[in-house]
Amino acid sequence: MNIKFHSHIVVLGLILSGCAGHMPQTADEFRQEAPSAFMGMVEKFEVDRSYTEVGKSFQTMAPQCLDVRIKTTSQTNMSYQVIVTKWNPTVKITDQRAELHIQQLHEKGVLNVYEVPDKGYYTMVIDAIPVGKNSSQIVMYRSSVGNKALVKAIKGWAAGKNIGCPDLTA
Repeated sequence: MNIKFHSHIVVLGLILSGCAGHMPQTADEFRQEAPSAFMGMVEKFEVDRSYTEVGKSFQTMAPQCLDVRIKTTSQTNMSYQVIVTKWNPTVKITDQRAELHIQQLHEKGVLNVYEVPDKGYYTMVIDAIPVGKNSSQIVMYRSSVGNKALVKAIKGWAAGKNIGCPDLTA
């Protein structure tokens, strides 16, 4: 994974934290703060699947693909950095929607200046909301930069396409 990707996560975190010195501690806080963040965005689209089917895809693919620990290194002639990040997906299915929360816990190489939620900083929250018997609106709260492979994979999972796991190091 390159340093550019980590810098996007750090920048989004700082933006979401604002001047108050706060990082979202829950998925609900992330949903509230992401739309107004400088590099935050909300993306919406529909799929021809029920929210429970979307949720089942999330339940299958998220643990398989996103419950990982990634070690990255970067080196210049002046510095050497090792970052170990544990990715933590959580899937919740209720009678109103299916949710996928993606958190990253930096275990080594990142100085945390704000309170870190139990499973790490929220980097993305995805909701599948029913709009009909066999269709759902997908709402992705995320950064507008980086994560292209992850976004593509989640869109595929939501649509019922078997596109496999994203390269989280890209």
